[in-house]
Amino acid sequence: MTEHTLRGKHVLIAGGGKNLGGLIARQAAEAGADVAIHYNSESSRAEAEATLAAVESHGAKGVLLTGDLTRPAAVESLFAEAASALGTIDVAVNTVGKVLRKPIAETTEDEYDSMFDINSKAAYFFIKEAGRRLGDGGTIITIVTSLLAAFTEGYSTYAGGKSPVEHFTRAAAKEFGERGISVTAIAPGPMDTPFFYGQETPERVEFHKSQAMGNQLTQIEDIAPIVRFLATEGWWITGQTILANGGYTTR
Repeated sequence: MTEHTLRGKHVLIAGGGKNLGGLIARQAAEAGADVAIHYNSESSRAEAEATLAAVESHGAKGVLLTGDLTRPAAVESLFAEAASALGTIDVAVNTVGKVLRKPIAETTEDEYDSMFDINSKAAYFFIKEAGRRLGDGGTIITIVTSLLAAFTEGYSTYAGGKSPVEHFTRAAAKEFGERGISVTAIAPGPMDTPFFYGQETPERVEFHKSQAMGNQLTQIEDIAPIVRFLATEGWWITGQTILANGGYTTR
């Protein structure tokens, strides 16, 4: 039987410089993978460099890459540069996202376009390019949101922008399945990172906590092991959206 492991594999992580992406990068390196770490802009370069140093401390090869993934040409370049640096990519993880909490009646066209470009368009072309570039038996994982299963206000462009990724995932799982490539989406609950707090009042933070086990937010340490599992022993899971949120939402 084939051994499913990250040892000797090549992993590309979009948004891999910090928060959840950074932890995924460090854990992949610890498991024996080489890692290509994407970061978006100079403002996050220092954190990406710290993640690279952590990857290399495990004896893994790492490389830093940057680019605006809302441009399909930049996504193509990302995969090409990662493969040039490491070799054929085996695992592609997209943690990129942007959150906005705003009533529909107050949302501008520019805000709508930005949210869908980052949360939907970038994800589509990341999955597309991964399907073209990954070796047989590879893994594609996208981080979405447990708000896909929520009945709530304020997050129309965030949850709305992430919701097409479920359908992209299903279609890609069918289209890439004959090459043994699994395609999944992980939907965390609100995570205890700066990504979350900028949109919420202290009262709403407490409400979100109250909806999950133990009265707590999702931690990045709750999600990174699921990524690792899907890329190894969980290879048989494909076409799914996995809600990992301590019971915050379900369907």
